[in-house]
Amino acid sequence: MSDQPYLGLAPYLYYANATEALEWLTRVFGFTEKVRYVDSAGEVFQAVLGIGACEVQIAGVGDEYWAAKGVDGPVGQLTIVYVDDVDASHARISAALGAEASLPQDQPYGARVFTVPDPGGNTWTFWQQVTDKVELPPGWECVRTSGSI
Repeated sequence: MSDQPYLGLAPYLYYANATEALEWLTRVFGFTEKVRYVDSAGEVFQAVLGIGACEVQIAGVGDEYWAAKGVDGPVGQLTIVYVDDVDASHARISAALGAEASLPQDQPYGARVFTVPDPGGNTWTFWQQVTDKVELPPGWECVRTSGSI
């Protein structure tokens, strides 16, 4: 373990159109825009969004970026947003979308979740931990390291 503790963690998500992504993330999820950096045409090339005490950074990149990495296009990611009331979040996000998001479902690991894809191909899962009880399939077990949750 390092002498320097980690100070935090923030997803950094790539979008073909960061201006559109910024608008969508603030409108649909209610994230707070903290700062945006724009080019001479006023298009967002990077922005920071606030989500409670956390941050998400987004950036706009074109096809040449992905070609240089040897992939055909953006590689999506799943980001979990922890909430106190997943059903209320579902209702608000569905209203902002103008369509119902996937229905919240109880999971065997004690969470109630629903998932929403964004315009950049990333998946956002809204997660409410409802119990500490975990129901694993027969033959499975939970193995915790010393000092872990």
